[in-house]
Order: sequence, then C-alpha cells, then structure tokens
Amino acid sequence: MSDSGASFGGRVRPGAGGTAGGVGEFFIGLGLLGVGAYLLLGRVTVHTSFWRMAGGGSAFGVTLMPLLIGVAVLFFSGKSILGWVLTIAGFGAVIVGVIANMDIYFQDTSLIATLLMLGMMAAGLGLIVRSLRPH
Repeated sequence: MSDSGASFGGRVRPGAGGTAGGVGEFFIGLGLLGVGAYLLLGRVTVHTSFWRMAGGGSAFGVTLMPLLIGVAVLFFSGKSILGWVLTIAGFGAVIVGVIANMDIYFQDTSLIATLLMLGMMAAGLGLIVRSLRPH
C-alpha cells in the first residue's frame, strides 16, 4: 500500500491539495487565518465621500448617466449591444468611483493586539502552505 494518504476501503485517500499533507493542519491554519483576518478587519473603519469634478461640482450624476441610458435602451430592446455596453460601463464607473473615494482608517489598537492578529494570520498561512506539501 502507498504512503500517499489514508486508506479507506482499499482506496488511498490523499490529504490536503492531493498530497500526503495533513488535512488537520489545513483546517487549523484556515481557522487561524480566518480569526486573525476577522479581528484585523474588525478594527478598520471605511468612509466614502462623493467625488468631485475639476469645477467643484459632484461627479456622481455624470457617472450615473451611462447606466441610466443603458437601462433605458435595454428596456426598449433587451438584445441591444449598445444598451448592454452602456449599462455595464455605467455600473463599472459607479463601482470604481465609490472604491476610488474610500478613506480607510485603522482604529487605535494596542501593539500586542495588532501583533496577535498579524501573527495568527501568518501562522495560519504557514500551516496552510505546510499542509499542501507531502510529509
């Protein structure tokens, strides 16, 4: 019998990633990574504001125009390529505008808490990578 994994009913069952690595290590690493990321992202505040054009006016309405025109064209003819292009481009412009105008702040956190969060994430990644290698 091969040492490439556990045997169940005559079949060899590979470990994590199809290797003889540890499935337990993978899930422990995934848990550490998930908890560390959850704790870290829980300390982040996100704020967005309306974006401005060069003249100082709000540019949000301008980015909505292709989306609204595209939706109107699609209601007229659902097979219109122009309607689909305008709708997708308008939606993309709105999403890009929101993301580009985000202010992301890391809330005050003690050094030990930050090191624990980042350490959990690093340990989790290390265990995940280790579990994918045969041992």
